[in-house]
Amino acid sequence: MNDYNNYNDDTPFADYPVPQEEVIVSTKKTGRTTKKTAPKKKEHIGVVYNAPVTLTFSLLCVGAMLLNQRIQNGMLALFVAPGSQNSAFAFNWKAPVDYLRLFLHVLGHTSWTHLISNLSFLLLLGPILEERFGAKLLIVMMVTVAFVTGVVNACFIPYGLTGSSGIVFMMILLSSYTTIDRTKIPLTFILVCLLFIGKEIMSLDSASEAGVSAVAHIVGGICGSVFGFMAIPKKKPRK
Repeated sequence: MNDYNNYNDDTPFADYPVPQEEVIVSTKKTGRTTKKTAPKKKEHIGVVYNAPVTLTFSLLCVGAMLLNQRIQNGMLALFVAPGSQNSAFAFNWKAPVDYLRLFLHVLGHTSWTHLISNLSFLLLLGPILEERFGAKLLIVMMVTVAFVTGVVNACFIPYGLTGSSGIVFMMILLSSYTTIDRTKIPLTFILVCLLFIGKEIMSLDSASEAGVSAVAHIVGGICGSVFGFMAIPKKKPRK
């Protein structure tokens, strides 16, 4: 049994006849062992901003709706795409704001019912597509649909266009295309095209009278179809 009472505080640690269990601890401190145990961190449950593109776009739509409610005489013209030259909302190529309206019209909605209807599809399909294709590519798709629907409306439709229905139809068609092989067309994709785009083509006249542009739905669906064939989904990591 070693006598430790004769050692003072000035004696180096290496000079002490340390017991065997103390040597093991000291070797861990000097890096002589390869494994070092650490306490396991406790996981906490929290809310995650899981789909930044989809959630941010949805919040912008809600913000635009709140701004429109503060306007007494209707909607802000910034969130309405211009119509053809024969309409009261004709596109003015000299006005810079009209070029912004070709993109920003997807943020505006005529009512909370219209907004909630679109948000239901956006929040359901957006995160899935954002994970599959990536955030950057999804932004490109959404901006493309907004611009194409705005241009088509300014060229052919004699009334203003507002709402994100074109983007919703793009997501519906795009979500049905699950394969990454461009040589194979999923049967589900064909059926969705027949159901959604066919329904809009048959209701073009009635949609015009109701003030709802079925053309935007058709254009959004066509864009989703093209993106489904051309875009390469993001590969998922192997488990």
